[in-house]
Amino acid sequence: MGEAIEKTIDIDQILKSKMGDKRKYVPRFAVNWLKHIVHEDEVNRFLWESRHLTGTEWLTECVRYLDMTLDIHGRENLPPKDNGKLYTFVSNHPLGGEDGVALGSIIGRHYDGKFRYLVNDLLLNLPGLKPVSIGINKTGKQGRDFPRMVETGFQSENHMLMFPAGLNSRLINGRIHDLPWKKTFISKSVEYHRDVVPIFFSGRNSMRFYRIANWQQRLGLKVNIAMLFLVDEMYRNVHKTFTVKIGKPIPWQTFDKSKTPMEWAQFVENKVYEL
Repeated sequence: MGEAIEKTIDIDQILKSKMGDKRKYVPRFAVNWLKHIVHEDEVNRFLWESRHLTGTEWLTECVRYLDMTLDIHGRENLPPKDNGKLYTFVSNHPLGGEDGVALGSIIGRHYDGKFRYLVNDLLLNLPGLKPVSIGINKTGKQGRDFPRMVETGFQSENHMLMFPAGLNSRLINGRIHDLPWKKTFISKSVEYHRDVVPIFFSGRNSMRFYRIANWQQRLGLKVNIAMLFLVDEMYRNVHKTFTVKIGKPIPWQTFDKSKTPMEWAQFVENKVYEL
């Protein structure tokens, strides 16, 4: 790490802030392994070199940095930006990194940056992402603020981009598939009269990632250990082509009382996987 580069991600400082004096009991080899698996040097260099960019411009630079080729189908299904309406864009979440920045770049460029993500609050540490993000931490004090923060997003004059599964996809019965989608996007889209635009994003992580995620689930661990490997998975997926399929908007009036919000969420999830 060059002296001129300011660290945004500093594993030593993170451990110190989380563990206090107990940090000294963590073996140096474990700290070095953690720095390696989160690609501390590479990520900090990119963040430093792209520090002048924010929002859509930063997301587009991420796509370039990761050398992603996006094969987009159904671009004509993106509603016009000047029709006076706001939309909820929902997608499956196969990767956990590339899919987020790619869809943010696509939506952001089409709507002149007028969109917001609901993201894990840890991602607010990325300066370029922060302006288009609403950070959600479902534990602790902020967990109690979750409904208010979602409400703030839907009350705004921004389109919403959501991954209703919350976590990225897992290996389920031999195929890569999202965990069950949560109903929030249905209830809020109905409340605020936002049509829902379904999007499918192709891709997968390594078998190592799915083994760790499944092992974590079997042991009933509350700490998301698999998340530690997502940056490494992102670097494993550089130079690849991903297919993006954008479906036709689903009118908010579709989500009537004939199904529960959870059943309608499953309905939209199925539509995404049919694309």
